[in-house]
Formats: sequence, C-alpha cells, structure tokens
Amino acid sequence: MSRIFWCLFFTLWPIVAIVVCAIAPAMDWGFPGNREAATPLGQRIDDLFYLILGIVTVAFIGTMTALAYVLWKGSKNEDEKGWFSHGSHSLEVIWTIVPAGVLLFIALYQIDVWAIYRVRAHENREDTSRASHLVAEVTARQFEWRIRYPAPGTKFKTYKEIKDWLAKPHAGDIYAVNKLFVPLNRETLIYLKSADVQHAFFVPDLRVKQDAMPGQSIDIWFTVNKAGKFNLTCAELCGWGHYKMRGEVEAVEDLQAKLIELKNLQDYDGVTTPGAVPAGASEEATP
Repeated sequence: MSRIFWCLFFTLWPIVAIVVCAIAPAMDWGFPGNREAATPLGQRIDDLFYLILGIVTVAFIGTMTALAYVLWKGSKNEDEKGWFSHGSHSLEVIWTIVPAGVLLFIALYQIDVWAIYRVRAHENREDTSRASHLVAEVTARQFEWRIRYPAPGTKFKTYKEIKDWLAKPHAGDIYAVNKLFVPLNRETLIYLKSADVQHAFFVPDLRVKQDAMPGQSIDIWFTVNKAGKFNLTCAELCGWGHYKMRGEVEAVEDLQAKLIELKNLQDYDGVTTPGAVPAGASEEATP
C-alpha cells in the first residue's frame, strides 16, 4: 500500500503542473493584468519568461515521472536486496553537461534582448534625432515621484543641450507629482534621478525597471504601443513609506497638447480660466 501511495503521490505533481499551466491564463495567474506587455521590448522579455517556464516545466515533469517509475520498480519485490553504488562517472558528466548546455542556450538566446535594453539604447549619441525624444526628468524621493517636463514645444538637438537642461531648472518647465505622460507609438527618453536613497522605477505593464541611484542621472528608453494608464511603483525598499510610493504612467496620442494643458493648470492664478488670454492682452502685444 505504501508503495502505491508514494508512486501516485509523485505522479500527481506532474499532472498538477500541466493543469495549472493550462488554466493559468484564464485564472489571471500570468503577467500583470493578464495582459501583453505594452512595449515591444516588454513582449520580447515575456517571450524569454515563457521559454524558461517551458524548460522548467519539462524538467519538472520529467523528473517527477522518473521518480515515480523508480519507486514503482524499486519497491516491486520487497525480498530483493538493494543495490548500492558509489557513483557513475558517465551519469555525473551527463547531468552536468545537460544543465550547462541549457543555461548556455538561454544566455545566448537572450543576448539580443539584453543588447536592446542595455546597449543599443546608449548607441548613436551623436544622432540628433534621438535627443529630440526626451520627455521628462523623473526624480525619486521618499516617497513620491517628482516629474519635470521641458516647456511645451522644446526640441533638444544634441545631448549637450539635454545635459544643460538637466543641470538646473529652466523658465517654462512643467512640474508634476506621481503622474508621467509619455507619447504613444514613439520612442521615449526619460532621465531618472534620486534625491535621497536608492529607489527603483518599475512599470510592470511596460516591463520597464531601473534603479534610481543618488548622484546619478540614468537614461531610460522605451516605446509604449498601447494607449492607457499604467501603474508606476518603487521596487526597492526605500524606507517606512515605501508601500505608498506609487504613481502612474499614461500614454497619450498628443503629448504636446497634454503639456500645454499642464502648463495652463500650473500657471493658473485662481481667477482667470486656465489657458485663457487676459482681456486686452492681444491689443497690448500689438505694436
């Protein structure tokens, strides 16, 4: 009876693994919101996760099945004496080479994704068209996200201009807290800073994660190809209020129109309508 129980016990888990993998999408046990990543790079990252999940699932099912078989065969004849071995050089070589081969395959397979995420984003520094993709400076601090946008209509032509803008506040800059607007279907560049301790800029739906380090200004590149609002959170324990350090990233069709709207709200004096031109201003401006 004991033999049957343990054989069934170890046979059960491969079956459970297959069932869980099959029903996971319907039960919302997948990636955040059970949705595809909202960035092309994020979709590539998802593919890597699914590849690793497939490899691990096959290994787990194979191991449990082999274990159940060995238990069944080994306990079939209780009078048979056990066979003791001091090891098998051939088996040791096999179970060393096979996992090493799998790890090497994964390492080589993910090189292109890693290059896009960490290498190619920093290439072509002299390409002036890429400098124009700057959207905002994001400063993490306990326990909020401070965001600074350049004045509406600002176009950076070189990275030196970006560096000068990052060095100090400028007239016309727009400020926000915990709300980052980015363009839809366009490459986005933001610079990440920390005003105090180490934080981590993490947008699960975009599969974007980057540590914010005190004293450093780190560039982050991504392209959002789905309109909507996405949760922004800190993924690095940064103090007692870490749990409430949340924000939102929203992808919009017309970023400049949104920045003008934010500028009008920022300049609102509580009397005139936001964005309205004071009476007589047009006449006074006419020479």
